Amino acid sequence: MKNNINKVTGTETDSGVTASRRVYQSLRQRIVEMRMLPRERIVERDIAEEFGTSRTPVHEAVLRLADEGLIEVVPRSGTFVARIPLDGLEQAMLVRDALETAIIEKAATRATPGCVDRLRAILAQQEAAIESGDLHAFHRTDELFHSTLAELSGYPGVWPIIAQAKIQVDRYRQLTLPLAGRMQEVLKQHRDVLDAVASGDPARAAQAMHEHLDRVLPVLEITRKLRPEFFTAQLGPR
Repeated sequence: MKNNINKVTGTETDSGVTASRRVYQSLRQRIVEMRMLPRERIVERDIAEEFGTSRTPVHEAVLRLADEGLIEVVPRSGTFVARIPLDGLEQAMLVRDALETAIIEKAATRATPGCVDRLRAILAQQEAAIESGDLHAFHRTDELFHSTLAELSGYPGVWPIIAQAKIQVDRYRQLTLPLAGRMQEVLKQHRDVLDAVASGDPARAAQAMHEHLDRVLPVLEITRKLRPEFFTAQLGPR
């Protein structure tokens, strides 16, 4: 027998996912993909109606997203999608660079022809996303490429740590992808990374990954000038 959503407590749905988690996952994806923009008002009543649940699981999801810095609760004003904190971007990229260059060295020593073919197939999907102009599909294949590298390294548990650390960077990157030539540039960098992994040279692979990640923040000032209202705080000293 299928379970029903408990509209008061947010207990399991028929898919085994709590209402609170279902709302959380959906809102998180929308915020990260910039389909819900910084400073956009969050109305829990409307969200509850959309998901066919009570406000309790929605409120739980909102609090969880607030803890992650994706939603801002302003006393006596309201609840809003948080702006992107500039001060946290460099710190996030520092963590990402350290972890990803470490795991790609492992991936380069373990890569088999089958692994390389799997990565090439992902990049083919990414190229198709460019051709169709689908920014969200491009970002998802980007995530898949990097998470697959973590899996192939033998340390898949590192990827969730990276993913959490870079959540604000992911929002910022959604603003950079429409820039002329940006997606093509990222795809080329991914191909360089893949070629280095396929060569079986850990040092070359680490350098290719470092160069790829080092190109994420240099376009920040361009993006910031285009949509200054999406950002908060000042970028720390370089």
